[in-house]
Amino acid sequence: MFTNFNANEQAVHFPPDRRVVVGLKPYMFYIIGLLLLATVGIAWLQYLVWGLPVDPSASLPPVTDADPRGFPWWICLSHWINFFFLIIIIRSGLSILADHPRLYWNNNCTPDTEWIRFTPLNVKRDKVLTAKDDARYLSPVIGLPGYRHTVGLARSWHFINVPFFLLNGVLFIIMLFSTNQWKRLVPVSWQILPDSWNVFVHYATLNMPVEPNGFYHYNALQQLSYFGVVFLLAPIAMLSGMGMSPAIENRFHWVPKLFGNRQGARSVHFLVMLGYLVFIVIHVSMVVATGLARNMNHITSGTDNPHNPQGLYAGLAIILFTVAFGFFAHWLSWKRPRFLQRVQAAINGRLWSLSINKFKPHSYYKQKDISPYFWANGKLPESEEWLGLAQNNFKDYKLKISGLVENPVELSLDELMALGKEQNITMHHCIQGWSGIAEWGGLPIRALVDLVKPHHSVTTVAFYSFGEGLFGGTYYDTHTIGNCVKPASILAWEMNYEPLTPAFGAPLRLRIENQLGYKMVKWIARIEFVASHEDVGKGFGGKNEDDEYFDLLANT
Repeated sequence: MFTNFNANEQAVHFPPDRRVVVGLKPYMFYIIGLLLLATVGIAWLQYLVWGLPVDPSASLPPVTDADPRGFPWWICLSHWINFFFLIIIIRSGLSILADHPRLYWNNNCTPDTEWIRFTPLNVKRDKVLTAKDDARYLSPVIGLPGYRHTVGLARSWHFINVPFFLLNGVLFIIMLFSTNQWKRLVPVSWQILPDSWNVFVHYATLNMPVEPNGFYHYNALQQLSYFGVVFLLAPIAMLSGMGMSPAIENRFHWVPKLFGNRQGARSVHFLVMLGYLVFIVIHVSMVVATGLARNMNHITSGTDNPHNPQGLYAGLAIILFTVAFGFFAHWLSWKRPRFLQRVQAAINGRLWSLSINKFKPHSYYKQKDISPYFWANGKLPESEEWLGLAQNNFKDYKLKISGLVENPVELSLDELMALGKEQNITMHHCIQGWSGIAEWGGLPIRALVDLVKPHHSVTTVAFYSFGEGLFGGTYYDTHTIGNCVKPASILAWEMNYEPLTPAFGAPLRLRIENQLGYKMVKWIARIEFVASHEDVGKGFGGKNEDDEYFDLLANT
């Protein structure tokens, strides 16, 4: 049985089965087979029937003064910065994926509808398998941070690096079009397509084409590949990432619709990662095969010398530094996780609070969109108080509202219902990656705010659960009062037009639609209005934030 240790908490034991097994739906094998047939198969057919096509690299035009020559310092620098950040983003992304190791093309995430999964577990309908139970461990050789059972630290690494990866890309594009270097990457004729195919036929049939000196020219397939990586993969990665954000999905529904839906965006995000990995493998292989020392001089020192190993040594040093940083990152994740959480909050917490957190949710979904299956998460409360209330169908339940308010109150479910009701059909976004659409009915929190009249010093509302956190202690989370009064922010006692069941948070659960699911407290016992999230718990804004280093602001 695996044992996972939090730096300041007790040991927690997880189920012993943490195998990672890749399972593809049968139709995916047909798709992969068709893709291979449509590329490698047709290339071989052309070669066997008609012979090798003309190699366009054999007749490249001479280099003129208007053509780019060599690699300026900013291309070399941008290349290696991109390599460093991309490795971290991919490794942390794999750890995020491992927390819900299933990918879908539908919003419902109904078990057995995934097109690929990385777990041997089958979801049995006669017992509750929570999303936490389905999570996998990854070796630190593959994932970052590795082993540790928290998506919080993986997200910290991912989102700390994403802004710098994007900034590096933007500066690269600006410099590219400020010079004649754009001619290296951007095709100016549709002839690039048949020329690329001809080069591909040579490679696919193991007949190496003429290799132009990359200091002056790329072959057609190289140029098209680099263009695709820079101008297609990177924007698709950005847009598909945005499509998974609850703040963006609830305000700009067209973003996830670019990929079919929210889970389509997640699947495309994964496929983009695979695209990057395939490109890296092929790219490195070709660099080695076509003159390692010369190519490394090109991209490291900006010189064209096939004999001087200086660029090779410099490139190897950068690669070794990236590997060493991986060891350091693993150590930092285990020994200084709070530092990572603070850095993530300082960078993205500020960015999100000034941008996507300001978006107001809009209604999009209809009754026909409600998911046939909705994943359960969390452990049912075991307190005698909640169990006693549940036995009486919560007729004796009283919601306690206190803190920095003029009018502290205790309200029964009937009294809450008398204050008003709002119904919304929305998508639930779990931090682990799954989603589900449901109808929620309950009291708008703005009505509660009007009733209790919080003091002017209040910025935060704390919601306390009858349930416990993963590492013990009362589960709670906090929200800014601004998010609490946004449209569709409610205390729900109804799910899918039926009274809320214990598994999904009875008697009351929170819905704040621009946040991830862990912020939506279930089994609410009491509410407290406070001056700051730092006044509650360990001061990080919630039980998962305290113990598992999740984000205070969970807009994406």
